[in-house]
Amino acid sequence: MEHIAPRRVSRRGLLQATGGVAAAAGLGAAAAGPAHAAAGDAGGVSRPGEWAADWRGGGSRAERPNIVFLIADDHRHDVLGAAGHPVVRTPNLDALAKRGTRLTAHHCGGGMTGAICAPSRAMVMTGRELFQATPGEIIYPGLPLLPEQLHGHGYRTFVTGKWHNGTASHHRAFGAGEGARLFFGGMSDQYAAPLRPFDPSGEYPASSIYYEDGHTTDLYADAVVDFIKGYEDDAPFFAYAAFQSPHDPRMAPAPFSDLYSEEDVPLPENFLPVHPFDNGQLSNRDENLTQRPRGKGTVRAHLADYYAMVSHLDHGVGRILDALRKTGRARNTIVVYTSDHGLGLGSHGLLGKQNLYEHALRTPLIISGPGIPAGRTVDALTQHRDLFPTLAGLAGAQVPGTVTGSDLLPVIERRAERAHEYVHGAYMHWQRSVSDGRHKLIRYRPAQGTGSERTQLFDLAEDPHELRDLADSAGHRDVTARLSEELVRWQAAVGDPAEPFTAP
Repeated sequence: MEHIAPRRVSRRGLLQATGGVAAAAGLGAAAAGPAHAAAGDAGGVSRPGEWAADWRGGGSRAERPNIVFLIADDHRHDVLGAAGHPVVRTPNLDALAKRGTRLTAHHCGGGMTGAICAPSRAMVMTGRELFQATPGEIIYPGLPLLPEQLHGHGYRTFVTGKWHNGTASHHRAFGAGEGARLFFGGMSDQYAAPLRPFDPSGEYPASSIYYEDGHTTDLYADAVVDFIKGYEDDAPFFAYAAFQSPHDPRMAPAPFSDLYSEEDVPLPENFLPVHPFDNGQLSNRDENLTQRPRGKGTVRAHLADYYAMVSHLDHGVGRILDALRKTGRARNTIVVYTSDHGLGLGSHGLLGKQNLYEHALRTPLIISGPGIPAGRTVDALTQHRDLFPTLAGLAGAQVPGTVTGSDLLPVIERRAERAHEYVHGAYMHWQRSVSDGRHKLIRYRPAQGTGSERTQLFDLAEDPHELRDLADSAGHRDVTARLSEELVRWQAAVGDPAEPFTAP
């Protein structure tokens, strides 16, 4: 039996019924500009497009720039207007991309836990490969962390939102700064997150937990806006906002909740009712959100709710950008937008992120601000570990010797063609992957009583949705062998705890 979602009006019907409320909220075509009119925006409301019209990207880096780092939870790389998505409305992120550089082949590294958010954020904070940053969720003690390094370079730090890497690393990263509305954990009800106030001691006792009215996206965006508007120090700042959206439970407020109708949402090009073989993780928490086989109506309902969450998050991003403009800080602030990882949502018969397809490994990455070329797209392979050296470089801070990521400025400025020859991925003991940007190999093996011995090879240039497996193609044996050798080399180099995935 298919899941029957609550009835929604179509986008066209919504606009007719409300006289254009959605458009007034900045939710129309990307060209309509950013959104500033939905709930959660205290005080005066800017007209759509106002922050974007005043934004001046591409300036000099004579001063140390402020940095605003925005990270989403579960945002797929392709669910973005600027990426050509046919349905989702993200006017603020699209405008940010137009005023900065969008890196289209940005990857997380997977993880040794079902909560891929934790290792992904550990890679961001440490600038290191997956197995060198965390054994699962907790960041290895003693590793220099990005906010910690910036603080040592004279930056003031601020943090709000989700942290799933332990309180000890949080205190090392932000303990010398300030913060508000902190959530330690993986997921929660979007309207009832167990929040904690910033604790300079780093103790964060359970007795400090409190609840606040409002959606987490609005609460975290409000915290950043309040920080920016109240900031009076001459030192530059690093403000980090870790959103829980568009992770489930997908509970976007109106008018976003009514923006997308499942009847109008197309299925992914690689939609399948079930995954074609046992990948070792077909019965985890994410995959059990619906019955299998997946019905088309069920997947469309999930997509409609997901797109609503993305558009609501986009609105929160717009309010933060508007605060930078209104305080005169837009011209000297680097803004980074990314996500910890992607999501299945019906692609390949999967709902979650516990796999190594492109829809799980790739995330949006937009960098905008002084010295960053405007309106540019970069297709070079990049990973979360690259953000530490890139931002440290922009800030003029020293990059610690523990960092293994690459500074992305050379590829952004087109002084280099690539940041990495290969990017790799891992999921638990079942799956490993390697990609050179054109061809991608995924290896599978049984473990813990589940899984299959399997090899997949995809030509991402000809088959971006990973529909045609070339692993048995005689014409691709050399490619399979080369990538298999690279995978085993990488496993040894980074200390992968799994046995080598030797050539098939």
